[in-house]
Amino acid sequence: QVKLVESGGGLVQAGGSLRLSCAASGSIFSFNYMGWYRQAPGKQRELVATIYNGGSIDYADSVRGRFTISRDNAKNTIYLLMNSLSPEDTAVYYCKSYRTAHGEYWGQGTQVTVSS
Repeated sequence: QVKLVESGGGLVQAGGSLRLSCAASGSIFSFNYMGWYRQAPGKQRELVATIYNGGSIDYADSVRGRFTISRDNAKNTIYLLMNSLSPEDTAVYYCKSYRTAHGEYWGQGTQVTVSS
């Protein structure tokens, strides 16, 4: 069983920054990929950014150039640095991991609220 714990959410003014963390209970080397998703009230959960085991990265068009996903293998943690935040970024942010033959795991989510 993989446990993912997110942290770093909070309330920030528009234009501000936050850094989210997702700590995994095991080695993140074992995952095919890890990613950040978000879900705003009344909307479907959407992909924000993904980082693959080989190092490649994908971003949603809505966050490209503002958000940066990274990882620290020694700490079994991935991060999401969010700059130039806008009220449209308000959502619960979830961390996800995926491993072949084991499936996917989700964290409990962390709330990000951007005030105008």
